Amino acid sequence: MTDPAALTAENLALPGVAHAFFTRAGGVSDGVYASLNGGVGSRDDPARVGENRARMARRVGVAAERLLVPYQIHSSEALYVAAPWDSEARPRCDGLVTDVAGLALGVTGADCGMLLFADARAGVVGACHAGWKGAFGGMIEATLAVMERRGARRGDIHVALGPAIARESYEVGPEFVERFLAEESANARFFAPSPREGHSLFDLPGFVAARVARAEVASFFDLRLDTYADETRCFSYRRSVHRAEPDYGRLVSAIALV
Repeated sequence: MTDPAALTAENLALPGVAHAFFTRAGGVSDGVYASLNGGVGSRDDPARVGENRARMARRVGVAAERLLVPYQIHSSEALYVAAPWDSEARPRCDGLVTDVAGLALGVTGADCGMLLFADARAGVVGACHAGWKGAFGGMIEATLAVMERRGARRGDIHVALGPAIARESYEVGPEFVERFLAEESANARFFAPSPREGHSLFDLPGFVAARVARAEVASFFDLRLDTYADETRCFSYRRSVHRAEPDYGRLVSAIALV
């Protein structure tokens, strides 16, 4: 059996914490899903997705049914979880927090930011899915708030950003830019001119990093892996659209207390 390929963040190498930013390698799916597709919302064979997720769960030291991934809705909702849920009753949210050992919290992505959080001293971990809408709407702050309610302290929380679309690959229209500038004029620093007239390039990882910095956590680490450009290691929704592919796989990032 091939082990799933994963990356780790140096600031999450903490006692009692296991984590992985899984790439697309080391699974059983094929075609556009090759090979470690973790998206139950894709049109991939559910049995193959199940096997892929089981491999991921083993990598972070838990049973398959204890790798928990919510039904993501591009929201700013984060929930505390203390036990596995039924696979047909996944909560609709984009952030999860736990202080229970043996539960792995996961989020999926295919250009959007996937962030993992850990306060090893308090024994609290979290995960959130933050594309532009989630990051703009407060998804990162919502996850931190739930962690604090479980006893974590901002000064002890370490945060890492996994694979995400980079500025060079993320072209947006003028209405997108206007939305960010209306919120805060300083957001102009996250945009650069695009070769296409009237468009801009958006720095999602930079925007996420700024939101995390504002939260005054212990540390932040960015894997700096562009999902769009790195086809060998990453699925990308935007790349699949540009190629007119029928669907796309999803990456998974997960963290657990062990």
